[in-house]
Amino acid sequence: MKFVVVAQHRSEYPEPITFAKGAELVVGECYAGEEGWDNWYLCSTPGQQDGWVPGQVIERLDGSRGRALEDYCARELDVDPGDSVVGGRQLNGWVWSCRDADGATGWVPLAAVQPVI
Repeated sequence: MKFVVVAQHRSEYPEPITFAKGAELVVGECYAGEEGWDNWYLCSTPGQQDGWVPGQVIERLDGSRGRALEDYCARELDVDPGDSVVGGRQLNGWVWSCRDADGATGWVPLAAVQPVI
């Protein structure tokens, strides 16, 4: 689906958490901001900085332990109004996007884009 960016977004995470299916995770707090981004958990895995992970990719084990159900990267895409992106998977208020101008990919908040009809 094609989108046009209507609001600037800048990532606050220069080293996003990235892991492969089956990676062991320590699952922490659930995101509780005003944006309505439900079902995101602050996770850690060896050799990575903590990062936000959608609950859909976490197999909950016991306590705070979890395992990755799929490969995942928390990279966010910096975008500006007027940018054109192609959106793919949508999870919990975000869309995995590819910017038309340069092919860069990452997550963009759905609130920052509008579908092109």
